[in-house]
Amino acid sequence: MGSSLLTNSSAMTALQTLRSVSAQLATTQNRISTGQRVSTASDNAAYWSIATSMRSDNAALSAVSDSLGLSAATVDTEYTALTSVIGDKESGLTKLQALLVEAKTAGIDRTKIQADITQIQQDMKLKANSATFNGINWLSTTTGTTPTSFNLVSSYSRVGGTPTIGSITITTANYTLYSTTQTGILDTVAASASVDTINISALTDSAADQTTLDGYISKVTAAINSVASAAADLGAVKNRISTNTEFVKTLMDSVDRGVGQLVDADMNAESTRLQALQTQQQLGVQALSIANQNSQSILSLFRG
Repeated sequence: MGSSLLTNSSAMTALQTLRSVSAQLATTQNRISTGQRVSTASDNAAYWSIATSMRSDNAALSAVSDSLGLSAATVDTEYTALTSVIGDKESGLTKLQALLVEAKTAGIDRTKIQADITQIQQDMKLKANSATFNGINWLSTTTGTTPTSFNLVSSYSRVGGTPTIGSITITTANYTLYSTTQTGILDTVAASASVDTINISALTDSAADQTTLDGYISKVTAAINSVASAAADLGAVKNRISTNTEFVKTLMDSVDRGVGQLVDADMNAESTRLQALQTQQQLGVQALSIANQNSQSILSLFRG
């Protein structure tokens, strides 16, 4: 093929090759700078869409993790108060029961025992009123203000375009010790008295008063069983929240790995590719330069 002044085929071929190499080099440099082989929808629309949805799911899971942390703190507050109300030989319902048994002793000064009982009653109510976290209190409730149940967010999942939010339902009445309507475990009145209003200062050694004491002891024993059951239930909820928290964190890590497999760049491969493309670019520039020099040789044909 002869030389043409108007058309330099070699230069055109070299230029096309150089353009292709430069485009690939720009893509590789972008992957290295972002760390992703799919950073925009134009890179791979399907993978980008999936990765975007998965990142959105992970944001929702992060919110669930935060919610579980808040729920754990709330449950722990209520659980701590319940166990404190049950008490031991020095406090709470356990001590109250012991005092009432002691009050069965003939000739004992029940007025002095009542002084201790009153302190315990006040202390238990104080603990119930203090069991508040983030404005929530399940032990001391106000009718019309305190919800009858609480849903503690525990999980999030999405199938297709349908999200599902799981929750742990807490029924307030199961843990209420005191309420404004006197329907709690400790303030429900039965046989003219509740655990909160027991008063033995006027009782004597008479058979009728001894029967009254037996009723009070039974009332306190039943209250211990009820509060212990409520505490055990909250303990199970605590364990469930703890398990869900670990699962959500593990699931978030799994989603992160899945997104990475879709869009992350292989930095070893990209580094090798960068060096190869830089070499090709340099060779392309040299090839274009040589092709352009061919047209200069035409001038020699016209020199005398």
